[in-house]
Amino acid sequence: MRFELRQSFTCSPAEVDAAYADPTLYPTLVGLPKLGDIEVLDHEAGDDRTRLSIRFAFTGDLPPAVTAVVDPRRLTWVQESVHDLARGVTTFRLLPDHYPDRLQASGSATVTDAGDGARRVVAGELKVRAPLVAGKVE
Repeated sequence: MRFELRQSFTCSPAEVDAAYADPTLYPTLVGLPKLGDIEVLDHEAGDDRTRLSIRFAFTGDLPPAVTAVVDPRRLTWVQESVHDLARGVTTFRLLPDHYPDRLQASGSATVTDAGDGARRVVAGELKVRAPLVAGKVE
């Protein structure tokens, strides 16, 4: 399944990029729908490039058909991202801690000038391999 998310910000593209490349942002993201237990595992910052590894846990409700084949407590993954601050492009991939044969996701986020602020577009692909329930997850 391809996905795309568009966000608008009232600050500059450089400020948006800097915020997402800053590891102190992620522990403050409490109360996100269906995501929790956010933990920054690794952070490497260079002049124009930052690498982040962040663990997430799925905390939403799942239908019984899904929980029959997947333990919700094991729905955790590491998001590895590379933030190219000079270009305003971030690439990412998700690495499941469990069920690596059932989930793949990767994509990119691009931040551009929107005149009165910045626009961030996150696009990628999510693949779920679970007979009968993949469509519900995607």
